[in-house]
Amino acid sequence: MDEEYDVIVLGTGLTECILSGIMSVNGKKVLHMDRNPYYGGESSSITPLEELYKRFGIPDGPPESMGRGRDWNVDLIPKFLMANGQLVKMLLYTEVTRYLDFKVVEGSFVYKGGKIYKVPSTETEALASNLMGMFEKRRFRKFLVFVANFDENDPKTYEGVDPKLTTMRDVYKKFDLGQDVIDFTGHALALYRTDDYLDQSCLETINRIKLYSESLARYGKSPYLYPLYGLGELPQGFARLSAIYGGTYMLNKPVEEIVMENGHVIGVKSEGEVARCKQLICDPSYLQERVQKVGQVIRVICVLSHPIKNTNEANSCQIIIPQNQVNRKSDIYVCMISYAHNVAAQGKYIAIVSTTVETSEPEKEIEPALELLDPIDHKFVAISDLYESTDDGSESQIFSSRSYDATTHFETTCNDIKDIYKRMTGSDFDFENMKRKQNDVFGEDEQ
Repeated sequence: MDEEYDVIVLGTGLTECILSGIMSVNGKKVLHMDRNPYYGGESSSITPLEELYKRFGIPDGPPESMGRGRDWNVDLIPKFLMANGQLVKMLLYTEVTRYLDFKVVEGSFVYKGGKIYKVPSTETEALASNLMGMFEKRRFRKFLVFVANFDENDPKTYEGVDPKLTTMRDVYKKFDLGQDVIDFTGHALALYRTDDYLDQSCLETINRIKLYSESLARYGKSPYLYPLYGLGELPQGFARLSAIYGGTYMLNKPVEEIVMENGHVIGVKSEGEVARCKQLICDPSYLQERVQKVGQVIRVICVLSHPIKNTNEANSCQIIIPQNQVNRKSDIYVCMISYAHNVAAQGKYIAIVSTTVETSEPEKEIEPALELLDPIDHKFVAISDLYESTDDGSESQIFSSRSYDATTHFETTCNDIKDIYKRMTGSDFDFENMKRKQNDVFGEDEQ
């Protein structure tokens, strides 16, 4: 271990593993360590089921009705992948898809007045949806057509909207959309967690709705994908990529000290030895003194023996409860997967409820979501602190990732990866560049 590396990475969460893979592909010499004996850090999948009970301090272990313990892979942090989103691009460009199998999530739903409805995101669905009255449907359809045709490089498509100056609130006004439609457009299509976006320029929102529609167009049932055997497969896929390019991995390595000299990092001390480095990437748990707490997320893992009501018996789905519907500032999310994804015993379903904590009684905050899931066989409640770095790394060359937020997809995680990449290298992350490097190694034929 007493060697010189370009980059040392601490923690094997998804953010860290992707960055480690990218740095290795870019020709950097990488050492990747984790104090845990397993991959995934905060974003791991726990197996067998006995391990989950242990982790949540439940002494009796799972009842026999739960089936075989090793049939379970339970994600601690539930997220889906947008079919046309950044993470899928990273997976495709880095060839990590070789190691993974995905299934399309069967449906995307939104909560209104205590009931759940399928999210309409195409013109035909909009016209058939029970979420809106007849005239509202026509206006919403016009809005969808406007968004689909909108091209920021072609002012002919603007229809009087200035992408940089017009707020989203004004765009909704222009199409005369009512509050309920605004709710599901902003929260179930553009996937915003709060309503702050209404007073910001509309370009970002239009692009988010386009991403949703394009992702949906790829597979038809929903815009989301989920890997067989759980999300723990993702960090491992990128770890393999890093290893192909000469990255060194060490699990179960306690980190005793981050060694500094004149204000910047020069190495990491573990079990009495120092590995030297020029740059360090880590998750917030390795850097308590350089991060600040910015909030909390509550996640409740619920084991069910039935699909969720009113979802067409779907064996996987997402439900978004817009904050307005339940008098909150931020949305509540439900991610449901099941035995169909090799993450639970036959006939069992896992629904994970998550939201940003707003009060001193977080469990009360998610009651509307739990009511949709009744009856629940067993639930595991976790409240996690959210951290972000107070140091941009320009001086110290230490780059800390952010904690995983309450969103149910990986777009914010990818933004964090691109942000760290830019601060480390000084240039924007370029997907095409990754692809070219792949060709150098695998040759064109295997693409």
